[in-house]
This record gives sequence, C-alpha cells and structure tokens, in this order.
Amino acid sequence: MAPADASAHQPDDRERYRRRTARVLLVDGAGGILLFRLPRVHGKPEQGHCWITPGGGVDEGESLAEAAARELREETGLTVDPAAIGAPVAVTSGYADLGWTRGVFRDDFFLHRTTVRDIDTTGFTAAERRLIAGHRWWTPDELRAAPEPVYPLRLADLLDDLLADGPTATPVRLPWHHDDPAPA
Repeated sequence: MAPADASAHQPDDRERYRRRTARVLLVDGAGGILLFRLPRVHGKPEQGHCWITPGGGVDEGESLAEAAARELREETGLTVDPAAIGAPVAVTSGYADLGWTRGVFRDDFFLHRTTVRDIDTTGFTAAERRLIAGHRWWTPDELRAAPEPVYPLRLADLLDDLLADGPTATPVRLPWHHDDPAPA
C-alpha cells in the first residue's frame, strides 16, 4: 500500500473534524488482529453488522497516542504506555452521518503487538456494552473472506504490509468506509 501524502496528515487551523478517533491494530504473535462486531448502521442491527478495530474518540487535551492507550485499556484491559504506541500507521477520513452526529471524521490507526489474546471488556462504556455484539481475532486471509464488512477498508492488505515490512515513514491513506455503499 502506498503511503499517504504527508500534507494530508498534518491538519492545520482551517481543518475541522466533527470527531477524531485513535484506533489500534492490535496484533498477536501469530499475526492475528482483534476486531469488535457492531451494527453497521447505528441503531439498526437488522441492517447487518460490521467489524472494527479497538479505539474511539480523542478527549479534549489528549494526544492521539494517549487516546489509543486509553481506549485499549477500556476496551481490552491492556495497559500500554502511550509512548509505546508509536506514530499512526494509517489514516482515513471523510463525511459521515452516524445518526447521533454528522460531519467530517478522521480515524488515525496505530499498530500495537501483544502476546495477550484474552481480553477484558469490563471497561466498556454503557454504549459499547449495548452495541458491541462480540469480538474475535482474525488472520488477513480470514479478513478477506469475512461475511460482513470489515473497517477500515483494505485492512487485510494493510496488515500484510505492516507485518512484512513494518510501518512506512508516513501513514498509509485508506479509503473512507462511509463511501462503501450500505447494504440493500
């Protein structure tokens, strides 16, 4: 996968995001990645489910790495020093109407390796407990054959590249997942 243009990853004062998230590609020793299952359309589980990485919104005054570490602790029970999170390895952004909010969103993805496969979800927020329908570890080949959408788009290819070559000097630009048509 080609690295993104560096200027696309340096927000200036003119850029405004409705929501920034720090997401983590949590990879185990066998190259599997942890994903959570939730409804594809907010509040409408009858329209199907999708799989996403751990992570969530960046709080006021929090760095992306701090948010990634906090989200890992809340969603998996893993305690990671924000300095060990490193720099983002991928980014995606675009417009979305999520039902509860709409605007331009940006997701920054970090790679973190772990030997722990048993996760603790007791730190989930009330909304996460209500929405998240499960979790599992996936190999890149399983991601490609997933019966439900996996976000970010092109995650299997990104994971292959990261495991083979490590992170690039600048984050890889991934397509915005809300450009992916909703199920009929």
